[in-house]
Parts: sequence; structure tokens; C-alpha cells
Amino acid sequence: MLIVVFLGVNFVAVRFSNAELPPFWGAALRFAVASALLFGVVAAMRLPLPRGKALTGAVLFGLLAFGATYALLYWALVAVPAGLASVLFATVPLVTLLLASTVGLERLTWTRLAGTLVVIAGVAVVFRDQLGADVPLTALLATMLAAVAAALSGIVVKGFPRSHPITVNASAMATGAGLLLAGSWLAGEAPALPTLSPTWIALAWLITSSVAAFVLMVWVLSRWTASATSYAVVLSPLVTVGIGAVLAGERVTLAFAVGSALVLLGVVAGALIGPRSP
Repeated sequence: MLIVVFLGVNFVAVRFSNAELPPFWGAALRFAVASALLFGVVAAMRLPLPRGKALTGAVLFGLLAFGATYALLYWALVAVPAGLASVLFATVPLVTLLLASTVGLERLTWTRLAGTLVVIAGVAVVFRDQLGADVPLTALLATMLAAVAAALSGIVVKGFPRSHPITVNASAMATGAGLLLAGSWLAGEAPALPTLSPTWIALAWLITSSVAAFVLMVWVLSRWTASATSYAVVLSPLVTVGIGAVLAGERVTLAFAVGSALVLLGVVAGALIGPRSP
């Protein structure tokens, strides 16, 4: 449940961060600080750093989970409302299942295929509603691509030797921060620290979330199937929509509510119901 709260509030916090900081720079700052804090914990606990194949896995995980995923999400959240982004990102479990089934990590069933069709219908309804509200199609597609990158990261980490979740996340966040810094430089962003109180609060929350939630996620991922681990992502929109309405004044239309319900129903039916791989 704690992971659900972290993930749900994060989308709103990123919107506040983007209000002052350039998106790639804001993401890089978040994960650079979080990585430094985690490496401090690693040193204090004298934990061994990943080596060999485990290090390769941590680097690949970082490039996908923190680099690609959050480059796309932060950029998209400049224009996409937090509630909408969280609903689209909630497709991660089903995308994970579909990708994992292609490499034999999961078994595809008729129930899961039906869930996929329901999700597609829900996404279509949401897209139609939000395009009418002048949300750019490119930003919506970037959010969906972020879900694909996150799904791939979950599969990648399952294919490498297990390491302590703190060392994995410290290494992965440092890798992701490096990629995000490169993206910020290429985009011509001006690096700067926040000057507004809401931005500092949002950044502090995001750093705390990065240190706590993602360590929990990797720990759970090492013990559950790739698709089942993502259950928290399915519940997080419930938190995001509520927080977004209260703090950011985001409106919820009937079409958005119906489309979101279809997306979440399809994900639950397709990814979280039925047989799971050990």
C-alpha cells in the first residue's frame, strides 16, 4: 500500500517540479540526489556493489527504469495532467505480460488477451477525450512509451543475478541520472536549483519516494512474477486523480472516468487474474 501512495502522489509532484524546472534537468536532479543518498546507505551498511552480470543488469535496469522511463514521463507531464498520465502508465502490468510472454517468462491466455482488448478500448476513449481538451498527441504517446520502457525494465531485472535492492537502485539511479543529464544538455536546458517553495516540496517528496518506493519495488520484483509485481501501478491512479484534483485543480470528465475504468479493469483482468509463473 505504501508503494501505491508513493507512485500515486509522484505524478502530481512531477507536475509541480515541471512548473519551474526543465523536465530532463528536474528528473536528473531527483535521481542524482536519490542515488547519492542510497550510496551513503550502501557505505554505512557495507553492502557489496553489483559486479559482473549483476552490474550489467543494474545498468540496463537504470537506463530503462530511470533514464528512458522518466525522460519520457517528465517530458510528457509538462502537458499531460497527472491523473491521465497515471492511468496510461497503469498499463505497465499488461505491457509487461505481453513482452514477458514473448520470451517465455509468462503464459498468454484468452483472459489476458481479452484484458488487452479492454485496455485498448479504454485508452482510445481517454485519448479521444483528452485530444479534445488540447492535450498533445505526442505527449500522450510519450506516456505510453514510458510504460513500455518501465515494462522492459521489470523483465530485464528478472534476467540477471539478484543483488541487494539498495545497491541495485543506487547503481541504477546513477546510471539513469547520467542519461537524463545528457538529455538535458542535448535539449539545451538551463540547470538551476528551485526558487519556489512548492518546487522544493515536490522535489523533496520525489527524492524520498525514489529512495523508498523503488527499493521496495525491486525487493518485491525479485520475489514475484514480472507482471504481478506491477499491481501497485494499477492502484496508483486512484491516489493521483484525487491528489491532482485537490492540489492541481485537475478536472475529471465522464469520458475520462469511463475510459480510465476500462483501462484499469482490463489491466486487472489481463495481468492480475489467472495463472502466474513461479
